[in-house]
Amino acid sequence: MNQAVRQCRDFLVSLKLTVVLLALGMVLIFAATLSQVDLGVWGVQQRFFHSFFAVWHVGFLYVPLPGGYLVGGLLLFNLVAAHLYRFRFTWRKSGILFTHLGVILLLVGELLSGLWQETYLMKIDQGQTVGYTEHERRYELAISDTTNPQFDEVVAIPADFLTRGDPIQHPKLPFRVVPKIYYPNAALANRTDATAAPSPATQGLGTQIVASPLPLTYKDDERNLPALFVELVGAEGSLGTWLVSPDLGAPQTFTLGDRTWKLALRAERSYKPFALTLLELRHDVYPGTDIPKNFSSRVRLVTLDGRENREVLIYMNNPLRYAGLTFYQYQMNAAGNYTVLQVVRNPSWELPYISCTLVGLGLLVHFGIHLLGFFGKRRVPQPAAA
Repeated sequence: MNQAVRQCRDFLVSLKLTVVLLALGMVLIFAATLSQVDLGVWGVQQRFFHSFFAVWHVGFLYVPLPGGYLVGGLLLFNLVAAHLYRFRFTWRKSGILFTHLGVILLLVGELLSGLWQETYLMKIDQGQTVGYTEHERRYELAISDTTNPQFDEVVAIPADFLTRGDPIQHPKLPFRVVPKIYYPNAALANRTDATAAPSPATQGLGTQIVASPLPLTYKDDERNLPALFVELVGAEGSLGTWLVSPDLGAPQTFTLGDRTWKLALRAERSYKPFALTLLELRHDVYPGTDIPKNFSSRVRLVTLDGRENREVLIYMNNPLRYAGLTFYQYQMNAAGNYTVLQVVRNPSWELPYISCTLVGLGLLVHFGIHLLGFFGKRRVPQPAAA
C-alpha cells in the first residue's frame, strides 16, 4: 500500500482522531450554550449543529468552529472505519460492540432528526374544529377564490418562490402573481407623514402602511413577520400592487369579473386527513398563588374516513401521538378561550431511545464479563506450598 494512503488510513481509524473529535464536540456544545442567550434554541441548532461550519461570536472576535454535521460525520466515519479495520469480534468484546453501535445509532438519529424533523403549531378556539397545522417559521401567499359559498378554492405559493421575484402563473388563477419586494422580517406602521415616500402598494391596506425591513431574529420568544409587495397582472393589464403580511390579520378582498378573491400572507399550512375539536381547556394554579399547576386541552379526534372518533386529553408531558405526529401542549390563553398545540413530525424519534438502550446494555455486558472473570480468578485454588 502507498505510504501516503497508509498514513491517511491510520489517521482516520486512530483513537487520537476520536479524542480530538470528542473534544471539538465539547467546545461546540460550550459555544452553542453561551450563544443560546442571543440566538435561542432554534438559532443555535441551525448555526452550530445543523451546519458543516460555524462562527462563534465572542465580543469583537469571530471564532471559526467545525459544525455539528462535520464533527458528527467524521466521528461516525471514524467509529465505523475503526471497527471494520481493527475490531475482531469475541464474546469478551461484545459489550464494546453494543456500546459503539449505540453511539453510531445516536449520531445517525441526530442527523435524520436534523434533516426530517418539522415543527408546526395548531391554534384551536373553544369549540372550533381545525384540520391543518401551521409551520412555525415558513410562510406562504394564499390566494383564495371565495365565490362559491360552500367552499374556498385556495392556491398557496411558498415563500421560497416569492423570494426569487419571478412571475408565477398558476392554472387556477386568471392572473399572474409578480412578487416585487419581499422582506423576511418587517415592521408595519400607519403612514402619518404625507411627505414620506409613496408606498409601492397601489391597492388595499398597503397604501396607508409603511413596511420597514428588520434583521432576522432567532430568539424563541420572537417571530419573524415577513412582508411582501405583490402585483397581480390579468389579461387586460395590472390589477394593482398589494402589501401582504401576517401582521395585517384578516385577508384583503378584491373582485375580478364575477369572482371574489382573498389575498393573505400566512404561516405555511399542512392539511391533514383528520381534525381536532377543542372541547375543554384548563389552566389550574396552586391555591393562593399564580403558579401554574396544570395546562390541559381535551380534544376530539375525528378522521375524514370516520374510523377514528375519540376524545383525548393533552397536557404537559402527556402528548398525543397520531399519524406520525406528536401533539404537545404548548401555549394556552384561558381568557381568550384558545389553546396552541405544538405539532412535531420526527420519523426518527425512536432512535435515541434505542441507542441509549444499546449503550446501557453494552456497558452492562462489558463490565459484567470482566466482573465474572475477576470472581472466576479468585475461585481458582492456589497450589499448596511445599
